[in-house]
Amino acid sequence: MIDYGMFLMPVHDPAKPPGQCYDEDMELLVRSEELGFSEFWVGEHHSSSYENIVMPEIFIGKALGVTSRMRLGAAPVCLPYHHPAHVAGRLAFLDHLSHGRLNICFGPGAIPTDLEMFGIRPEDSGAMVGEAIQMIMTLWTTDPPYDINGRFWQVHVGREVREDLGVGVYLKPLQKPHPPLSVPVIMRDSAGTRIAGQKGYSPFSHHMVAANVLANHWETYASGAQSAGQEPDRRKWKISRNIFVAETTKEAREKARNSSLGKCLEYIMKLTDLGPGRAFWKRDLDMPDSECTLDYMMDEQIIAGDPDECVRQLHRMMEETGEFGTFIMTAHDWDDREAWINSLELFAREVMPKFNRSLGYT
Repeated sequence: MIDYGMFLMPVHDPAKPPGQCYDEDMELLVRSEELGFSEFWVGEHHSSSYENIVMPEIFIGKALGVTSRMRLGAAPVCLPYHHPAHVAGRLAFLDHLSHGRLNICFGPGAIPTDLEMFGIRPEDSGAMVGEAIQMIMTLWTTDPPYDINGRFWQVHVGREVREDLGVGVYLKPLQKPHPPLSVPVIMRDSAGTRIAGQKGYSPFSHHMVAANVLANHWETYASGAQSAGQEPDRRKWKISRNIFVAETTKEAREKARNSSLGKCLEYIMKLTDLGPGRAFWKRDLDMPDSECTLDYMMDEQIIAGDPDECVRQLHRMMEETGEFGTFIMTAHDWDDREAWINSLELFAREVMPKFNRSLGYT
């Protein structure tokens, strides 16, 4: 069976008070658990009025008190912004606090002013993520003394260790050897995706890439796993998508295009114009940026329709991707509260059950 989860970037209307945004996000979380979502992910951004959750672990800490079943995770923990020892400690603590409901996604940041604020050169982000993961795994799976000399960080512990006083004992996660670990995947033929396959981490594909790029994500991941002598497991693959469900396809497409969903995608395309450009989002790399628009997204990436039409579009996507383990619905600002809640309920109560039945799952 294909599970379903939720990804909260979030992207909110900057005119909306932050407290209202967070209250609505928490309500979305509670409703998601009530509707059978298996996991809920929260983004990290430090200098955006649209993407305004700066510490997803704090959000998760509160979320633990209002949920009992759903797995929770930050997507991603932006490793270049934090010392690996701090990340290792706070996530190990959160894993115990959650009684083992914690998921993890490690990755770089994306907001240009976040990178600027923390003094991160964009060209160093990938190397920083790799180094941080290695350090975190060392701290989670071994005991002092530590003598770790990285390019970006160092960890030296030994001289002050006092076992008789419990000084120098570093908290390990509850889940062994660590909580399930995912990595975000955007680019074609990514070296990071190949490494994720070698390590057995779960690939978490971006919500705005075309279906042929999703297929490339799996091919790259699978080749990495096979190069390490492992059999790639499609159950580990998470695919995120923008989806809007309504009673009629006409209504769903109008809402998707003209609501916060359409505005979110236009915002992200403009944001990537500041850096790498729109190649990430294209099916055909020869497409001019001027044609990579919301109209293209409506035809290529966005899933919008009545429940039956949404199931049809999911099958169309799967014709290119093959099967995967978890479908991740991307959350958007509740600019029309009633319509978004209705979409959420139709997705969970009609789309996913019909989709799973059509695949032979009962």
